[in-house]
Amino acid sequence: LVLGGDIDSEGLFDDAVRLAERLGGPVWAAPSQFRLPFPNRHPQFRGVLPAGIAPISEAFEGHDLVLVLGAPVFRYHEYLPGRYLPEGTRLIQVTGDASAAARAPMGEALVADPGAVIDVLLESLDAAGPPADPYRPVPVPLTAEGPGLHPEQVFAALRDEMPGDTAYVVESTSTNAAWWRQMDLRRPGSYYFPAAGGLGFGLPGAVGVAMAQPDRPVVGVIGDGSANYGITALWTAAQHRVPLTVVLLRNGTYGALRWFGGLLGVPDAPGLDIPGLDFTRIAEGYGVRAQHVGGAAELRAALAERPEGPRLIQVDTALTTPS
Repeated sequence: LVLGGDIDSEGLFDDAVRLAERLGGPVWAAPSQFRLPFPNRHPQFRGVLPAGIAPISEAFEGHDLVLVLGAPVFRYHEYLPGRYLPEGTRLIQVTGDASAAARAPMGEALVADPGAVIDVLLESLDAAGPPADPYRPVPVPLTAEGPGLHPEQVFAALRDEMPGDTAYVVESTSTNAAWWRQMDLRRPGSYYFPAAGGLGFGLPGAVGVAMAQPDRPVVGVIGDGSANYGITALWTAAQHRVPLTVVLLRNGTYGALRWFGGLLGVPDAPGLDIPGLDFTRIAEGYGVRAQHVGGAAELRAALAERPEGPRLIQVDTALTTPS
């Protein structure tokens, strides 16, 4: 199974879990996932597919059928050419988006409501078997050699200190691998990400999610490069007293662009470093309570607080890559 963000946005998260457990096979999230359609520590979950032709084909090796529900086929934004599918593998896409079906470079497409198809499959399959294996444990977070925290330490603190129903709006692309190693997201609506790749989604998106769901904890996980593109969202959060936590990961560079520079053979691209930015002072200027934490224990103590209005927590982190 390959599940897209439409599964979550259309309220099919729990139905997708039932279908996957009935089928018993591996489950992937489609690349550049804007919502999480499946619990990420479920024993059948294999992760988010990479966004290149060759590595997606490699992930499908050994399977005779790939069923894609609620996702385009596929968002390729890394130039890694190869076969679209392994020899002998069949792909069927089910989507309510006719334009996505028309764009698919391979496979068969059924333009239909994925929820209706899931219902038909559940009715057609044998009764559910015994419960799935236990959810996979979370690994011990990596630590950084330098003065900053490893992003895994930040995400482990979020996982442990924030309530289990927290919704996360993430725009810190260079920490993507660390994020999925440490988080344990089991509920619908737990994850929002800018699938189109445009910088500046994270802060205003987090404010919007928090305003739409005032009874649910919301955290914006924002890189310092991304924050520059939508920083004025802090003013809105302050003016409306939005109950939002912004965790600002400051590594002093555009980490995702630096990684792409290496991928594209341009390791010396200029203008990628952004040292000297203090987002606590910027946040305070907009009227948002802010603090700079220096270590894992201080971060955990800050996250354990439950202020009524918006807050920003700045933490210095080591530079990592998306994969």
